[in-house]
Amino acid sequence: MRAAGWIQDGMVLGLGTGSTVRYLLEEIGARIALGEWTRCVGVPTSEHTARRARELGIPLTTLAQHPRVDLTIDGADEVNPGLELIKGLGGALLREKIVATASERVIIVVDESKRVTRLGTRSPLPVEVDPFGAPIQVPFLEGLGAEVTLRRTASGDPVVTDGGNYLFDCHFPGGIPDPAALGTVLDGRPGIAENGLFLGFVDHVVVASAGGVDVLSRAREAAS
Repeated sequence: MRAAGWIQDGMVLGLGTGSTVRYLLEEIGARIALGEWTRCVGVPTSEHTARRARELGIPLTTLAQHPRVDLTIDGADEVNPGLELIKGLGGALLREKIVATASERVIIVVDESKRVTRLGTRSPLPVEVDPFGAPIQVPFLEGLGAEVTLRRTASGDPVVTDGGNYLFDCHFPGGIPDPAALGTVLDGRPGIAENGLFLGFVDHVVVASAGGVDVLSRAREAAS
């Protein structure tokens, strides 16, 4: 896996959540089993990732033990030309953003279908909310131009995140014209725990397509 090329033995790794990261976890577990990496530890971004990492023999740690993460590798639901993201369809956006904030470097792995010109054109924006205040968030989010759906399980119950919160999937017809402005408004709303806009976190995006693998880098790094 191309993204594994950034990993060095001894790193504290942020372990993302989702189908793309599954292959990374298997690669890390295989390298550890072969004795190539003996000092790497992982900070999982979800309970699901933690369980899978343990099955693969990947040593885990916490932000309390390692508040500085060397490298996080994760997936995304959308990537725009500025390497801004929508994440959270896997339900782990709050912990994913916390770990990304603690990381020296963030690598995102996607397939070609996740590339968009404008965020919000193919994926809803997940918004994680405290259940107590969930009823008042729907009209607030609708007032921002969103079509709001409470994410539910197959049995019809609300999906509950690892943090005990609910998820609203917000569809913006035509996409999100100003992600930074929307992010600021959502960040300031009491009762909203997190939103799926990841702006300014990413260093590289690895894009897999039928024609091969491309690596996109932030302009500040490309110029350095």
